[in-house]
Amino acid sequence: MKAERPAAAVDTSLIEVRDLSLWYGEKQALDRVSFDLYRTGCLAFIGPSGCGKTTALKCLNRMHDEVRDVRITGSIRLEGHDIHARSVDPPLLRRRFGWVAQKPNPFTSTIYENVAYGARLHGVARPGAELDALVRHCLEEADLWDEVKDRLHRMHGTELSGGQQQRLCIARALSTQPDVLLMDEPTGSIDPISTGHVEDLILRLKARMAIIVVTHAMEQAKRVADRTAFFHLGRLRELGRTARVFSNPHDPACAAFIAGKYG
Repeated sequence: MKAERPAAAVDTSLIEVRDLSLWYGEKQALDRVSFDLYRTGCLAFIGPSGCGKTTALKCLNRMHDEVRDVRITGSIRLEGHDIHARSVDPPLLRRRFGWVAQKPNPFTSTIYENVAYGARLHGVARPGAELDALVRHCLEEADLWDEVKDRLHRMHGTELSGGQQQRLCIARALSTQPDVLLMDEPTGSIDPISTGHVEDLILRLKARMAIIVVTHAMEQAKRVADRTAFFHLGRLRELGRTARVFSNPHDPACAAFIAGKYG
């Protein structure tokens, strides 16, 4: 597989993944996966269910650490540093990553506390006006502020609609000011209007941060991603600029998947 840089090769790699393999017990889920994640832009992971997309995503912020019988080989380097080195503190590493799951999972607390919790925990903003401003900024980024600004302290996040809950989770993910936003099928369980909000958010944010989005929606990948990576049976079979991958895929399995011949 031949990797491709953007047409204007001005970005630099934030994360370098090399020969990443992962096993759940005896079952191999990833097989020698290699790619770079640039400091800005959106990278889409596509491929059939069970092909390793989410597994690869979770490797980046060490979400597999507490999973029994997981074995990982290869390397992941963040700004040149091995994320599995003994000197790395996993909670501090994870602060650099925002995580958005497929199913909205807001805390059972107020809208304000959902967003403020991580920022307060990591000392991103001081209590009072500074924290208030950060909460507002994150909710505005997620296109949710106008809908909830009068209910911040009296409504729980779990009382919002599904689409609103997902946007709240995105605001929460942004509250620690991460370098990377990891999104695992973020629109897979929400309505079309909220999907539009999320895609608009990706398009805005990717100009100043790195985003990886796992998606089964091919049109979504075309709309939001600068580059697209195709996974199949645990291997990264194709990686390149999104327009090229969809118009002229090099890998036969990728071409068949994009054509809808399997999924």
